[in-house]
Amino acid sequence: MPLSEHEQRLLDQIERALIAEDPKFASTVRAGRLRRPSRRRRIQGLGLFVLGLVLLVVGVAVHSTWAANVPVVSVIGFLVMLGGALLAITSVGAGKKQAKNAEPEQRSRFGGKMEERFRRRFDQE
Repeated sequence: MPLSEHEQRLLDQIERALIAEDPKFASTVRAGRLRRPSRRRRIQGLGLFVLGLVLLVVGVAVHSTWAANVPVVSVIGFLVMLGGALLAITSVGAGKKQAKNAEPEQRSRFGGKMEERFRRRFDQE
């Protein structure tokens, strides 16, 4: 359900007050948005996932890798698969360099353009 004009104005005023009161916090919150992982990270994550899958199958198939009835290589393979999946779908550790460049990139997207139009419309009133 979209916000009414009055609610949107109030939300805008609160946002401006927050930025004026604590700009460091506002920039931290703004930079904390999730970003799409790069193509390189997705390929690395996929590679790790496949390697983990191979380790998982090999660990189950080869009983000489078991220790105390626990398939150690399979457990390691599962952890590698989990790490690869996390690497492929998240952008954790992307660095501050990307965070600084994320703002102009966001403006070029459809959502950024719509937000800019919205702000201009309500700033004129």
